[in-house]
Amino acid sequence: MSGALAELYRQLHAHPEVAFKEHRTAAVIAARVRDLGYDVTEGVGVTGVVAMLRNGPGPTVLLRADMDALPMQEKTGLPYASQIDGAMHACGHDMHVTWLIGALEVLQHEKASWSGTVMAVFQPAEEGGGGAQVMVDDGLFTRFAVPDVALGQHVTPLPAGTVGFRPGAFMAASDELRVRLFGRGGHGSRPEATVDPVVMAASTIMRLQTVVSREVAPIDTAVVTVGAIHAGTTSNIIAPEAELLLTIRTFSNAVRDRVHDAIGRIIRAEASASNAPAEPEITVTMSYPVLINDPIATSRTIAAIGAEVGAEKLIEQPLIMGAEDFGTYGTVAGIPSVFWYVGSTDVDVYAKAEQAGRLDQDIPSNHSPYFAPILDPTLEFGIRTMVAAAREWLD
Repeated sequence: MSGALAELYRQLHAHPEVAFKEHRTAAVIAARVRDLGYDVTEGVGVTGVVAMLRNGPGPTVLLRADMDALPMQEKTGLPYASQIDGAMHACGHDMHVTWLIGALEVLQHEKASWSGTVMAVFQPAEEGGGGAQVMVDDGLFTRFAVPDVALGQHVTPLPAGTVGFRPGAFMAASDELRVRLFGRGGHGSRPEATVDPVVMAASTIMRLQTVVSREVAPIDTAVVTVGAIHAGTTSNIIAPEAELLLTIRTFSNAVRDRVHDAIGRIIRAEASASNAPAEPEITVTMSYPVLINDPIATSRTIAAIGAEVGAEKLIEQPLIMGAEDFGTYGTVAGIPSVFWYVGSTDVDVYAKAEQAGRLDQDIPSNHSPYFAPILDPTLEFGIRTMVAAAREWLD
């Protein structure tokens, strides 16, 4: 494992930056990759970085790493833990950046043996900010190139030295909604003179629990979660309004439309039943498409990775309800895309937890304040998988 890359990872981990504020991270990336001889453009999609290496005729291969952190406090106790209060690389994007920089270093050193164009995309704001779409809107495919394939990988709590993959639909579409429910505020001692948005919100939340169980076929898949409710300031005041924050996860447009219709109908009906003085406001604040791995491109890419690391290291995955905006690159431009997972948990620790039936309890997952990939062999292994995938297309 490269000591310089390990130190880069520790520095990135210790200085996390949340969506669209990745200024330090972007500057570190740009300087490092520019020194490798890549043509670097900063500020694409606010803080994104695009690095191009044109090396003769051949395909253009997009390699993507997201780089934003999450707004949460780290609890790992690592010597290189976050030094930024309220920010943590709890999803491993610091590892993604380090992998990609390591892969670009290898591809530069070995450019005599391949032909084509490497298009490295260091993307901001994957965590709910829609950074992929923002980069596309800022001319990613018009200012630089339309790639022949898009490749991406993600660190995960699978055993270190393994690769998780799935052809076709892999990760769910995600929609985030903000709902404002309007009541009529007043004194808590005179509820008859008010329209209570807290009661309205409570009734709405309970009714929304029936969307999946009663409006989605059992053979289909969907999730509706109310993750936050905000209303009121003290005990003896009935607030004038309440806010709900929802997430929806689906794998097909038909189910997605059905769920959206049901949610809208229920919210409006509960407001009407409460005699609300105004119609609710329902706003889609973020939307990611289904992440679909092109079957042919996936077969070719995963076979190349298997040839590099060993076919026994490949683990086919089930559908994952988590969302990832990497799917935007394929959806927007019709580019064949392939996305896979790279394990990062100590093999013995994972095996012990699995044997005890305690994977969920003993192995911190992405977005946990305790999530901490082991550096060896995760760092080197992820560079190998990315290089093997890229070389398959560049060769």
